[in-house]
Amino acid sequence: MDLTWIITIFIIGFLGSFISGMVGIGGSIINYPMLLFIPVALGFTAFTAQEVSAISAIQVFFASLMGMLVFRKGGFLNKALVLYMGSSIIIGSFMGSFVSNTLSSSIINLIYAILALIATIMMFLPKRGTDVQDVSEVTFNKPLAVILALIIGTVSGVVGAAGAFITVPVMLVVLKIPTRVAIASSLAITFISSIGSTTGKLLGGHMLMVPSIVLVVASTIASPIGAKLSKKINTKILQWILAALITATVFKIWYSISL
Repeated sequence: MDLTWIITIFIIGFLGSFISGMVGIGGSIINYPMLLFIPVALGFTAFTAQEVSAISAIQVFFASLMGMLVFRKGGFLNKALVLYMGSSIIIGSFMGSFVSNTLSSSIINLIYAILALIATIMMFLPKRGTDVQDVSEVTFNKPLAVILALIIGTVSGVVGAAGAFITVPVMLVVLKIPTRVAIASSLAITFISSIGSTTGKLLGGHMLMVPSIVLVVASTIASPIGAKLSKKINTKILQWILAALITATVFKIWYSISL
């Protein structure tokens, strides 16, 4: 096993998990394109889209778990939101991840690109501008939250994303959840979703053990650091960081599809 290859995978996982912990996503929005493009650009064997989605699923599981544990102590976790969306998204993510094993790489990449494009547009729409001091004050449309979570889980399960990069914009724009509550709660929902998507990927047989372990190690180190830093950053800055990341990913994925 090439040490340079392992270091490359670790750096990808560290950067993705650090940023994911900071902005409340599972890391796949960053790791998915990096795993697709960086190893092959450096001369290593390319991962298939199925392999990348499987690796991303297990990485998201641990990154979201570690980030969630940090945010849980901050008091911004909305249990009702996690319960309603989490119970629905795990069903969708399992179905989506299981179905993805029958799809071609081009279809999986196309689904990812469409999701990222929708997330980009939503990040630039008006959002609730203020944060609340008491999480119990946060209200939301419960039936709508359940339906949206099921849809998000299904389509994001295909790419092993657990849906965090689309869940956060949906919370901010559609459900009108305050930023810090959305970030903290999305990590918990992402963790629940990743249980379904990881199970589906394992059953599909596309999981690569070594890169998965490397990314898990990177996640457990980097995600809590990003989550702690998030508490010290202005919410507007967090929103712009997330928007910039998603926008950059959209351009890269759509450019590669058009070639």
